[in-house]
Parts: sequence; structure tokens; C-alpha cells
Amino acid sequence: MQWTVHGRRTIYDSPWISLDLVDVEQPDGQRYEQHVVRMARPVAGTVMTDDGGHVLLMWRHRHVTGTWGWEIPTGRIEDGESPEDAAAREAEEETGWRPGPLRLLVASQPSNGSIDTVHYLYHADSAEYVGPPADRTEAERIAWVPLTEIRGRIAKGEIVSGPTLIGLLLAGVPSSLTAGVPTRAASVLTIASATC
Repeated sequence: MQWTVHGRRTIYDSPWISLDLVDVEQPDGQRYEQHVVRMARPVAGTVMTDDGGHVLLMWRHRHVTGTWGWEIPTGRIEDGESPEDAAAREAEEETGWRPGPLRLLVASQPSNGSIDTVHYLYHADSAEYVGPPADRTEAERIAWVPLTEIRGRIAKGEIVSGPTLIGLLLAGVPSSLTAGVPTRAASVLTIASATC
């Protein structure tokens, strides 16, 4: 069933993001205004793996959630730049490693119920160290993390970034590493159910 958009108005706009109120009607006739976030530019990211069974990740702080976590390098696609070029540029700027040939994994809409943004995720099965990261504010540390540790890090809540989780899954991290890993949402739901 398709919803009908009757109109939209922007209530905030910047070079990075806009916030719209969308006049929307559900198939049952219910009509209301929904807040929709629109990112000004799409994002590109890269999962870099090596022959030794490691993935290059960045340990970084996200002030929005007040949390630390392991993530793949990602960033905005600049005007006139292809998603593939942006993924390679961001990887090198943020980690100091230049990815080998890139293979597109997916173009995802990570939260398409309320946010309009596309994330292009790539995989490189090699990388060349070119020097310290050009952008030293992105990560506290950068490490080649053994793929055998991914399941445990997800279980401990150290990997929660949507693009990172999707990229690791699609880059071929063995499903046995993530099978049965509890999520924070599931844990919260279990706790909420137990207290009701």
C-alpha cells in the first residue's frame, strides 16, 4: 500500500542537513505531518580486509550518542565526486590506508522511515599504508581487527554503526561470527517485557 504525500515544508535547512514537515496520508485515510530528515549529500564507506583475516576499523567517539565504537571509514560524497572515489578518499584520509580495487556491496537507505540518505558501501580485499591519517580528529586509534573477534565485539556493543554492520555482513564476514549475537534493542525489549 502506498502512502500519499500532499505537500512538504522545510523548517530547517543547512549545507549538511534539512528537516521537513511532510503532509502525508496513510492508505486508511489517516493524515498527519511527519518529520523527515534529508541529508544534503550521500555517504560512502569502505570495508578493508587483508589476506590474514583482519578488517581495518577505527575506534571513535560519537558525541550524538555519547558512545565509543569500532567503525569503517565513511564520509560525505563531495560535489562532482563518484561514490567509489569518495569511499577511497575517505578511507585514506581517515585511516592512512589506501584501499585496493573497490567492489560495491550495496547502496542502502539505513533509516528510510524518517531519514532520506543513501550510503554506498564498498569492499577492498587489500590496502596499502600511505602514512598517518590526514584527518587526525576522526579516530582515537586505527587497527586491523581479527575477523574472529567481530562476533564478540558486536555482542559487547563495540560495533553498533549501521554502515559498519551492513558492510561487514556483505563483505563476507562469516555468518557464524554474528549468528546469535544479542542486540541492544533485543536486550532492552527483554528488560521492558520483564518489568511489565
